[in-house]
Amino acid sequence: MNRVSTAYLLTCAVLGVAAAILLAPANWLSTVLLGVAPLASQLLTGLWILPAVVALRLLQRPGAALLTALISGLVLLPFSGWGLASVLTNVMFALPIELAFAAALYRRWATLQYYAGGAATAIIYCLWQGSYFGIESMTPLAVVAFYALAVLSCVAATALGILIADRLHRAGVAATVRPKASRATA
Repeated sequence: MNRVSTAYLLTCAVLGVAAAILLAPANWLSTVLLGVAPLASQLLTGLWILPAVVALRLLQRPGAALLTALISGLVLLPFSGWGLASVLTNVMFALPIELAFAAALYRRWATLQYYAGGAATAIIYCLWQGSYFGIESMTPLAVVAFYALAVLSCVAATALGILIADRLHRAGVAATVRPKASRATA
C-alpha cells in the first residue's frame, strides 16, 4: 500500500469507535474491581487488545492496530474517568501486537504472531502496572495468578479477535482494503 486509502482510515475509525463502546463500561468495571478484587480485574485485560487484533487480522496493513487503538482512546477519553491515560493505555496495548508483525516487516501474517503479541502485551502490562495493583505486597501465589489471569485474558481475547475478524472478512468487510494476494495466515 503506497498511500493510505480512505477505506483503510474509515475501517480503522469504525473499529475504534466500536472498541470505545466496548471499553467504556469495561473501564469502569475494571476500576471498581481494582479496589475490591484486583485479581478479578485481570480477567478484563484482554478486552483492550481485542480491537488491535481485529484490525490487524481484518486489514492486514501496517499501523492498523495502532490507528484503531488511538481512535478508540480518543473516543473513550470523555467517558473513561482516566483522561489522557486512556489514550496511552489503548495505544500501549496495541503496540506489542503491531510489533509482532513489524518484526516480520509486515510480510507474514501468521496466527501465532497474534498470540505472541497478545501474550507479550499481558506481560508488559503486568510489569508496567504491577506496582499500581500492589504486586509487591502480594503473596508469590497471587503474583503468579496476577500474571496468569492477564495472559489467559489476552490469549482468549486474541482468539475472539481472530474469530471476529475472520467472520467479518468472509462477510466482505474491508475487502477493498485488504491485500489482493492473500498472505500467509496459518
